[in-house]
Amino acid sequence: MTQWRRKGKDEVYTVEEVDARLKAELPKWTFEDGWIRRKYKTSGWKGTLMVVNTVGHLAEAAWHHPDLNVSYAFVTVKLMNHAAKGITEKDFELAKKIEEVLMWQPGQEAEAVLEGTPDDPRFKYLKYD
Repeated sequence: MTQWRRKGKDEVYTVEEVDARLKAELPKWTFEDGWIRRKYKTSGWKGTLMVVNTVGHLAEAAWHHPDLNVSYAFVTVKLMNHAAKGITEKDFELAKKIEEVLMWQPGQEAEAVLEGTPDDPRFKYLKYD
């Protein structure tokens, strides 16, 4: 099993390190063609726009911008540090934040105060894995 160590914010990870880190921290993300990526399935255009806007806000706040492939019922997020020409700590940190925010499901925690989206197709917008 490949080991990885945390690197500086602009230090590039090797392919083996990227694969090991994704497996350990972001198992729904893959490494392909020099990018780490994740496809989020939505329930339609409204959900797709909500995902795009959420990712846009996080990327702008982080000042690290992914490429997005947007369709009616999915959004693919692709991250690579263009300046460093590879995958860096910035990519992993933004991917983790995107995953945390998009996959948050209020009402799933014990004693949750926020109830979450009703279990009704009219209100569902993201297909959770």
